[in-house]
Order: sequence, then C-alpha cells, then structure tokens
Amino acid sequence: MTEIKRRAIIDACLHLERCGLNQGTAGNVSLRDGEGILITPSALPYDRMEPDDIVWMGFDERVEGARRPSTEWRFHLDIMRKKPGVSAVVHAHPQAATTLAIMEKPIPPLHYMVAVAGGHDIRCAPYATFGTAELSTHALAALEDRHACLLAHHGMIATGATLDKALWLAGEVEALAKQYLGCLPMGEPPLLDRHEIDEVLKRMEGYGHTD
Repeated sequence: MTEIKRRAIIDACLHLERCGLNQGTAGNVSLRDGEGILITPSALPYDRMEPDDIVWMGFDERVEGARRPSTEWRFHLDIMRKKPGVSAVVHAHPQAATTLAIMEKPIPPLHYMVAVAGGHDIRCAPYATFGTAELSTHALAALEDRHACLLAHHGMIATGATLDKALWLAGEVEALAKQYLGCLPMGEPPLLDRHEIDEVLKRMEGYGHTD
C-alpha cells in the first residue's frame, strides 16, 4: 500500500504541473500513512522523482528515507495531526490564487462554489517565513472549519479525505481566484450572504470533498 501511495504522490505532482497549478519544485504533496505521513522531498524536480524519493515522517518528526522532506513538512504534519479526517494535503503556487495571496486578500463568497472549501470564504493566512512553526500556526488557524486557504505572499493549501479530493479542491480554489481577479477591475463584486452560503453548505454535504 505504501508503494502505491508513493506513486500516487508523484502522479499528483505531475498533475499539478500539467494543469498549471504549480511550477518547478515550489509545491509539495503529502499523504497520511500509519503513524505519520509520506511527503515529497525537498528541491527535487517532479519529473525526476522515484517512489524511493518520497520521504516518510512520523508524527514524532522522525524521518525515514534517503532524502530530506519538503521544507514545508511542518504544516503538512500539523494539519494531519489536528484534522484526523484529512488524509492528503496539497500545497501549490498557482498564478491566480498566489496573486490574491500576495495582495493578502481572502476569496469572498462571490460564487456559491466558495462553499466547497467548507465555509463562507477562503481565508488568507498572515505571512510568515516558509517552513516555520509560525507559518504552520497561521495555516492551521486559516483552516479552522475549512478545507483550503491561501497563504499571504506565498500560495495555497488544499486538503482532502483522499488525494483526488485535495487535487480537485486545489483546482476549484484556483478557478475561484481567477473569477475574483476577473471581477476586481470592475470593482468589488456583489457577494452572497451568509444565509445563502449556509443553504449551499447543507446542499453540498458529501459533494466533492468531505473532511
């Protein structure tokens, strides 16, 4: 099973590149595995990854493997610790979502699909240096009752009960970011109210992503 998971992580990384959701070695992907996670290694191009390059990290931060884990291992590990329903975490730097993150703007309820991230908006976590405990703390706060968030001046995180769901959600967040950016030249868009998003959340139970 672990070998299958390792290959799935590589396939997910290649999918992120093909879909334009990530470039270079900027993003990282993890999957829950027993008492820890499997995570992409640091600074290795996706097209050169082999299953043995994927690093196992225990929840006690013990590392197994020949390579160093992604520099963002901390928030992957912390998300899995705090959210037992999450089995996959995808971190990427897609253009539209990252543009909003640079502007420190959350994605508001301009479209009902914002609800796929679990709430009334997609929050933007405050900036902190990559790979730090501070960044992980900010990410966890932004993911409270949410499945996805932006990271200021950095990128985005999407989580899922499966890797397919996390990848799907990453694509949805980027689509919403593009829609928001498309609206902004005309001004801030009209927003759906909390009552409507609450109704959408009820109708969406089990849709696309469950946590």
